[in-house]
Amino acid sequence: MIIQEKIGHITSFPAGGRLIDRLDLEWFETGKRILRKRTAGGREIALKFLRESPALTEGDILYADAKDMVVVSILPCPVIVIHTASAYQLAAVCYEIGNRHLPLFIGEEVLLTPYEAPLFRQLQAQGYDVRQETRPLLNSFRTTVAAHAHGGGGDSSLFSKILHLASPKPETLNQKPAT
Repeated sequence: MIIQEKIGHITSFPAGGRLIDRLDLEWFETGKRILRKRTAGGREIALKFLRESPALTEGDILYADAKDMVVVSILPCPVIVIHTASAYQLAAVCYEIGNRHLPLFIGEEVLLTPYEAPLFRQLQAQGYDVRQETRPLLNSFRTTVAAHAHGGGGDSSLFSKILHLASPKPETLNQKPAT
């Protein structure tokens, strides 16, 4: 079965006695445009979202007929659960995670990110209240920040352009100051 779009969400779609067949996805599969999986009931599904990332969420309905519905279910995974005591801590921990280009998720009064041992140890060493748990990553913290590169050729971010303008020109580096 080929799925090219979501048709609704379980909270607003009338089930009408249909049997729910779960399509279990890992958190990182929710944005894939092309994916082949099997539902819990054994149905083979091919996702082919041709226009844009599907941004699938828990409870999205991908298929429905008179008897069945295929509904997205996000699987639990190892996560770092971060409690912050102040706005400063919140900003600092978001910076640390963002600097590593890791995804952030919002839980009830906590931040979540997929478990990474070095990050977990770093946050502990910095005194943050962190725990390792197994949870589904459901509420992605989406930003409008454009992708950027670090180093290498062709970096044209605003920051790199400012650095380039502020840096001394190569021909002036070897000149002696006028006396």
